Parts: sequence; C-alpha cells; structure tokens
Amino acid sequence: MKYFAYDYGLRMTNDRFADFFGHPVRNSDDEMDQFHWDMAASIQKVTEIAVLHMVNDLHRKTGMKNLCMAGGVALNCVSNGRIVREGPFENLWVQPAAGDAGGALGAALFVHNTILGNPRQTRMEHCYWGPEFSDAEISDFLDSRGAPYRTLSRDEMIRETARHLDENQAVVGWFQGRTEWGPRSLGARSILADARNEENWKRVNLKIKFRESFRPFAPAVMADKASEWFDIDRESPYMLLVCQVREGKHIPAVTHVDGSARLQTVTRETQAEFYDLLAEFDRRTGCPVLINTSFNVRGEPIVLSPEHAYLCFMRTNMDVLVLGNHILQKDEQPELHEDFDWRERFALD
Repeated sequence: MKYFAYDYGLRMTNDRFADFFGHPVRNSDDEMDQFHWDMAASIQKVTEIAVLHMVNDLHRKTGMKNLCMAGGVALNCVSNGRIVREGPFENLWVQPAAGDAGGALGAALFVHNTILGNPRQTRMEHCYWGPEFSDAEISDFLDSRGAPYRTLSRDEMIRETARHLDENQAVVGWFQGRTEWGPRSLGARSILADARNEENWKRVNLKIKFRESFRPFAPAVMADKASEWFDIDRESPYMLLVCQVREGKHIPAVTHVDGSARLQTVTRETQAEFYDLLAEFDRRTGCPVLINTSFNVRGEPIVLSPEHAYLCFMRTNMDVLVLGNHILQKDEQPELHEDFDWRERFALD
C-alpha cells in the first residue's frame, strides 16, 4: 500500500510508485504516452489472471453453478466478460453499484432480512430507485428559467428524439423517470448519440464530457436484438459485460480497438421509454444501438434534477435536451449567464 494514494488522496498512485517504475506521475490533462498505455494494459491483464484464478478455485471448492460478485473490481467489465466466456460458472451476477456505495444496500438488506426477519427477494429486477419528476414539475422549472421548449405526447417525443439522433446527428441529453442507482447511466439520466458515426466518439468526449479522447463509450441495445449485433448469449442490463461486436456490424463509436464493446441490454419491462427510443431508431436506421454515456461532465456526479440536467445541457455542446415529454433545442435557448466559472468550481479532473 505504500505505493498507492487512493486511500488518502485523489490519485491512484503516489511518488514512490513513480520512482519505482522510473516514470513521473501523469497529470489528468496530459496525453497518454507509451509507458502509460503499457502500464494500464499490464495491470488489466494481471487483474484478469487473478480474478480467473479465484473464480476457478471457488468453483472447485463449491461445485456451484451461479456466481455473485461485489466490490470495485466486480465493475471491471473486461474481466467479467472473460469469466462468462472462460470461467466454470454457468451464470454471473454483479450488483450494479458493486463498489463501496453498494454497502448502503447491503446494510439496508441486512436490517430488512436479518434483523426484522422479512423474507428475501428472489431477484433484483432493476436499479431505477432514485427520484423522478413529473412533466408538470419539469415545465414549472423550465418556465421559471424562461427556457423555450415544446411539449409532445409520449409517442411524438420518442419519434422526434429518434429523428434528431438520426437526421441531425444530434447529441441528446435524455432525462426520463427515476434515476439509476450506481456508477453507470442506464437510460434514465443519459447522453445519447448515433453509434454508427465514428466522429461522435471524439465529439462527445471532448466537447460534452470534457475528458480524454481515448475513453470509450457503451452501446445500449434492445435486449431482443443484442445477439444479432454482439457475441453474447445473456442479458447485460447494468453495463457490466464486455463482448465482441459481430462481424459486419458497423458501430465504430462504441467499438474498442480489439473489436469489443461494453454493452447494456435494454428491455421494455424495465425502461420503456428508452427501449421504445431504441426501437424507433432501429425502425428509422436498421440499427438498434445508441451511444449511452452518463449525463454529466468529468468531475460532476450524474445529473439528478431537471435543473442539473438543464445546466449541464447549457454548459456543454449538447444539441437537444429531452426532459420527460419536453424537448429543448440548444439554438433556441437564451444565453446562460452565471456569476462564477463552473469549470473552476467543479475542478474537472
């Protein structure tokens, strides 16, 4: 632990680590050089080897067919994909907030089941447990800001959003229903774009998320069409599995250099608006896949309220904002005046 700083600071490693490898600590705004590419790849590889050893050992000792994992390493989608493909267990389940934040759920379930003696639930169906806002609450906020918007029926909103994503190649802020719980946006508080357009990868990274250009995005896909586009035989509702993109499927904005992708499968039962948007985009384009990344900029948490979403929309180069059944276009909005530099206040690193 003397080589690491994450338990007391904001960096993963410290100067001892840098001295040991003879290479200075990288600042977050610095470009990655070959040393850092090699170091990242090596640590990932060793992590995968260690996890597979542990999984195989656990299976030898238990003979069980189902594996549940928690902890921050359980959010490593690449190693999870290898467990599915190469490991001895038939089924893998990872709780969507598997890092330290998941302790809150564990504590609540311990009290509910063990202390109070209530029966256990058999299945966690989704993680949309946060607050939600009605169309009336959203329109009240927008009116208070003097923000121009259009209110459509649900079906019109779906069709109009799909049109913007397809015809206009818009980057869309998408705000629907109850907020996701966990580190990944899963179609309730998301930034969406066309996965077929390779330029959207750099555009969303540099002009909306304000983060390094190498960071990948996840594809969201209709669950019933996932196996047509990806080499996968199971659902991945929490964006926790990496698999290969099928040969001949052109979605470069979400395809890693090795031909893989970290996907989210979407069902109508758990996220109806998002599923119907993917279905409408598929009807228009023949592609049931969209870029799905968290609705925030680097250094900020995922947006929670209509106000958070509107400010994020106005501070970045997003083109369209969809709040419930209300649609806002950037070129129609009044200029945002703030009495502070939000980038300094939120320290984007």
